[in-house]
Amino acid sequence: MPSRTWAPPAPYDLAHTLGVLRRGRGDPACRQEPDGSWWRCSRTPDGPVTLRITDRSDTVAGRLLTGTAWGTGADWALKQLPALLGADDELDVFRPRHRVVAAAHRKHRGLRLARTGLVMESLVPSVLEQRITTGSAHYAWRQLLNRYGEQPPGPVPEGMRTPPSTATWRMVPSWEWHRAGVDRSRAAAILRACSYAPRLEEAAAMELPEAMARLQLIPGIGPWTAAETLQRALGAPDALTLGDLHLPIQIGYALTGARGGTDEQMLQLLEPYAGQRHRAARLILLSGRLPNRRAHRAPHSRIAHL
Repeated sequence: MPSRTWAPPAPYDLAHTLGVLRRGRGDPACRQEPDGSWWRCSRTPDGPVTLRITDRSDTVAGRLLTGTAWGTGADWALKQLPALLGADDELDVFRPRHRVVAAAHRKHRGLRLARTGLVMESLVPSVLEQRITTGSAHYAWRQLLNRYGEQPPGPVPEGMRTPPSTATWRMVPSWEWHRAGVDRSRAAAILRACSYAPRLEEAAAMELPEAMARLQLIPGIGPWTAAETLQRALGAPDALTLGDLHLPIQIGYALTGARGGTDEQMLQLLEPYAGQRHRAARLILLSGRLPNRRAHRAPHSRIAHL
């Protein structure tokens, strides 16, 4: 099986870099093993791939990350490996403007923004996360992949699955969406996106404004979903999530101590980070300076019994 090795800059945090690609601890397509290695099952333009990323130290070269790939998409995945691990992330241009951000930046200097280069891979689970709790969205993702995902190539850990192709997503019957807790509007948005998947995948090669506009041409995909998708597909440092229930409150509290923040207030607070607003938000969330959690306002989505 082919492999590729990349020496990351120091400091480097593999778990924080790849962690945003995992949709919950039980994600059938992305897993971190106890030994620190990562497994990813993806569907590339060349076909399915299983990618295992290991982390080791070398007395001469220093720290080395090695990707080993199986499947018809192996060459594509290994070519993209450095970008996936954050090699294209221009961290040096970031300048903290707040004490909380500066402290988080010092503590998490190893954070890099991963770039998968795959739009639909992030778009489908992002649509599933619209307007409901994270736990319910992760449940739906697991249920659908366990039911309609494919057996990945290579010696994968038990229970891992390759996400369905767009053709397979379009064949999922309405009652299976319902059984997974996915309402009609989210299922319809995913099906519409699958109909235009080749055009949406072109967004992986666009600048952020054009990519945001391309995704939002699909009814049911708004700024929230587009940003969540492109944070991962492009590794876009300015893809700030708007329309979120919690993020404006968290950002406002961390930077001002006040509760009840809005998108407009968040945009004002993060204006000094123009071009890097998503990175600033990530660091603020890692800072730990967050308000006490209150009851969820987003509905749970266990609707199978209805």
